[in-house]
Amino acid sequence: MSIPMKSSSCASKPRTRFAPSPTGFLHVGGARIALLNFLLARAEGGAFLLRWEDTDPRRSRPEYEAAIRRDLAWLGISWDEETRQSAARARHEEALRKLAAKGLAYRCFCTEEELARARARMKAQGRAPRYSGRCRRLAPEEAARRAAHEPFVWRLAARSKEGEIVVEDLLRGAVRFARRDLDDPVLVRTDGSFTFLLPNAVDDAHEGITHAIRGDDHLTNAAYQTLILQALDMPAPRYAHVGLLVDEQGRKLSKRTGDVRLEDLRRAGWEPEAVALLLVRLGHPNLPEDALDLDAAARAFDPARLSTAPARWDPAQLAPLNARVLHALSLPELARRIRAWLPSEAQPQAEAIAEILRENLQKAEDVQKYARIWNETASITPDAREVLCENTWIFEHLPEENEDFDTYKKRLQQAVGKRGRALLLPLRAALLGRLDGPPLAVLFAFWGAKGARARMLAAQKELAACPS
Repeated sequence: MSIPMKSSSCASKPRTRFAPSPTGFLHVGGARIALLNFLLARAEGGAFLLRWEDTDPRRSRPEYEAAIRRDLAWLGISWDEETRQSAARARHEEALRKLAAKGLAYRCFCTEEELARARARMKAQGRAPRYSGRCRRLAPEEAARRAAHEPFVWRLAARSKEGEIVVEDLLRGAVRFARRDLDDPVLVRTDGSFTFLLPNAVDDAHEGITHAIRGDDHLTNAAYQTLILQALDMPAPRYAHVGLLVDEQGRKLSKRTGDVRLEDLRRAGWEPEAVALLLVRLGHPNLPEDALDLDAAARAFDPARLSTAPARWDPAQLAPLNARVLHALSLPELARRIRAWLPSEAQPQAEAIAEILRENLQKAEDVQKYARIWNETASITPDAREVLCENTWIFEHLPEENEDFDTYKKRLQQAVGKRGRALLLPLRAALLGRLDGPPLAVLFAFWGAKGARARMLAAQKELAACPS
């Protein structure tokens, strides 16, 4: 199966969008949707648009918008165009007037208390809590008269005893909604601000959006928006509703169930490629394992393979992917990323340190574990200390001047009669101050015999108080 890329608006290449509301920080769920839309556009040479859905001025905050921009850029997402929904209010109001003229939008004067009582009655009767449609029966003249002195919202007249709305979903096929099962959702709040439904749909049509990937919690919204756009004689984008991110118990991610901000992941030291690729793979599980950056992901991106099943967010999957990303970086780029974790005295050696430690890094900050590479007096780990205290013989056979590692190793073997782990583990502990790390021959070549000897002497001095 392949998804046709040509849209109902006859655009030759896809135009996708990410439409965040600047009312909070970007979380992994929103970042995943942004990435999927971005990759769909890049895969086909189309355009990706960033639209700020800022119709609620009381909640939209500049600092949230700045944080979302920073997060998108950190992930490697760039956009070709940028729009602001608040600038299109006249367009939204005109659409509302046309819907009202067709009897598809009406004023509702029911109070929150009345609505709450009605919902409670429906629940008690075992029915889904939907708006009763009481205000739909008001004559237009009466509604206009009451609007002069009573608060009201605008609702979409979607519910009906007859008929259905068909949403053509790229992943699910034709999804049919019986209108008797729908609600009459709010289009405009009592303060005059628009909700998500109408501006999102109208702006998609006006801006030529051809494809919109979003979470399946918007599938019912797609029914309402299809109704709106059909009534306005506007084209709808080709929707693709993917499964939501869930936690280990299968619950939708939320603040209560452990939703994660991109800012938290960045501060935790994860590489942006690893975060991005994990999120993409959660929506596109067939992405090749060797796709380790967004360019490679775009080349391999196949929208037909997007998953409709819930995707489990497991932060434990970040560590191995983060390591693979680091290991695949060019040496100058890897050096650039570890520099943030190196002291000033190690900065000139950043590339050499990066080359030595490339295969030992799971996160860039891991370079700090190997501080004895550049600092001969850096502390020794407790397990390395224990090994050294049990093998003090290692300090009786220090490297000689200009001795290379192979020569030193053979001499040591002959002197102490040990081989393999019994020989190399104490040697590693004395040289590097820990029991893991890059090959000893590589370290020895980097330090030279003099530097290796200095580290062993420093270790001996630190272990003067070994228990007898």
